[in-house]
Amino acid sequence: MSKQAEAVPALPVAGCCAPLVAAPLAAEQAVDLARAFKALADPVRLRLLSLITSAEGETCVCDLTAGFDLTGPTISHHLKVLREAGLVDSERRGTWVFYWPRTANLRPLAALLDVPARVRG
Repeated sequence: MSKQAEAVPALPVAGCCAPLVAAPLAAEQAVDLARAFKALADPVRLRLLSLITSAEGETCVCDLTAGFDLTGPTISHHLKVLREAGLVDSERRGTWVFYWPRTANLRPLAALLDVPARVRG
């Protein structure tokens, strides 16, 4: 397995998928989920994740760089942050790296923020 495709642990799923109003998060859950949300708290990374998740199957890094006015190393850094947070995975094939979403790790984030309308806000 290449360095690009090294395994990243999945976000904890047990007990974390209920909305915030269901029960308070445990300290360990908050740390793990905050790491993922921190990775998404950058507009470039959020756009990269959007491009990767909206594509069918895998996305070549060569298709990701065109939409940004950033250097290749900067895009690579942002993709590395997403990968280390467990939100995307990748595999090097020749000179290109292909990315895909880790949907099992994105679901807990979405479920956590799924607050029912009954909550005052």
